[in-house]
Amino acid sequence: MEQFVAVAIAHFLALLIPGVDFFLIARAAMTSGWRNATGACLGIATANGIFIIAAFSGVALVSHPVLLNAIQLAGGSFLVFVGVAFLSSKASIDLEQGPSAERTTWLRNFGLGIASGLLNPKNALFYVSLAAAVSTAAPPALVFYGTWMFTVVLVWDVFVAVVLGSRRALARMGRVLPWLTRLAGGFLVLFGGGMIVSLVALLLG
Repeated sequence: MEQFVAVAIAHFLALLIPGVDFFLIARAAMTSGWRNATGACLGIATANGIFIIAAFSGVALVSHPVLLNAIQLAGGSFLVFVGVAFLSSKASIDLEQGPSAERTTWLRNFGLGIASGLLNPKNALFYVSLAAAVSTAAPPALVFYGTWMFTVVLVWDVFVAVVLGSRRALARMGRVLPWLTRLAGGFLVLFGGGMIVSLVALLLG
């Protein structure tokens, strides 16, 4: 349970920080309405699901301890790197710099969502890092973790589409974004550092 809580918190806090996917959903909601924007939400969640399956399956199939240790070390280092980047960034929301999105249909938004998710290498690296943290979990637990992450991504993105369909809502989020960024950064540094420390302790023990 402790492992699940830690992974779930790390995943959700990273999800809170606006990126390309966030701007795609926000613009789709503002130009096509939140219902059409749910196409982008499902597309992004599907892309995340593909990365989750690939990452968790890949780590689960690795049986050599040296490879597992290398994956855990790389994953922990990546999460620390992302956390430090969050802590040192001056987060802000500037919709004009986000990706463009003309008024489109639900199906087109779905395609844009999949493309946005699959073409973002940070997604793949992030899920590999999380998979490394749970590499010793049983297959049913990994299925549960993956299903949870997919569901959280979809629900959060739909929430974004519904709530952030106006510039006023975006401006309000812009005021709390720096605090969210620092919170996510601090937790990711602790989470990734904990992975590294536990690995060192295991090797030295």
